[in-house]
Amino acid sequence: MSDENGTPDTSAGSPGQGSGPTGPRPEPLRFFGTAWVHHDHGYIARRIAVAAGSLAAAAVSCLVLRFAYEGLAIADIGSFVTLLVVVMFAICSALAFRHTWDSFAKRPDPDRQASLRGLLAIGFVGSLLAYFFRSLTEAPGEKLHREEYEAAREQYERRTARRTRNPSKKPRRS
Repeated sequence: MSDENGTPDTSAGSPGQGSGPTGPRPEPLRFFGTAWVHHDHGYIARRIAVAAGSLAAAAVSCLVLRFAYEGLAIADIGSFVTLLVVVMFAICSALAFRHTWDSFAKRPDPDRQASLRGLLAIGFVGSLLAYFFRSLTEAPGEKLHREEYEAAREQYERRTARRTRNPSKKPRRS
C-alpha cells in the first residue's frame, strides 16, 4: 500500500504482480471464517462444535426460562398472566426460528431486522434451534454466501477475460 493515499502499489491492469489473490474474496462466516469455501481448516469439526454449542445454549436457555416460570408460580400472579408469558415465549421463539432460518437463504432487510430486534431477543431459543438444525447440513449461511461468491467470481471472470484481437481493427460490414 502506498503511504500517501492508501492505494495498492501495483499499477492498474497488471494482475498477478500483487502478493494476494485477484478477484472477489469470500465473505467470512461466524465461527467458520473462510473455511466454508473449500471445506478445509477443520470445517467438519467446526460444524460439529457449532451444532453442539447451539444445542447446549438452547438447553441452558430453556432451563433459565423454566426458572423464570417457577418464579412466576412462586409469585402467584395468576394463571392468566403465566399463560400469557408462556404463549409469548412460544410465539416469539417460533417467529425467531422462522426469521433466522430464512436469513440463511436470503439477506434480511436491515430496516425489518431492526424492527424485529426485540422479538428476536425474546425468541432467542428459536434462533438457537435454527442455528443448530442448519449446522447439521452446512455452515449456517453457507449456501447464501456460496451463491453470492460464485456469482461474483463469474462476473469477475467475464470482466477480466482477455480479448483475442484488437477491436479497432475489426473489419467493417457494409
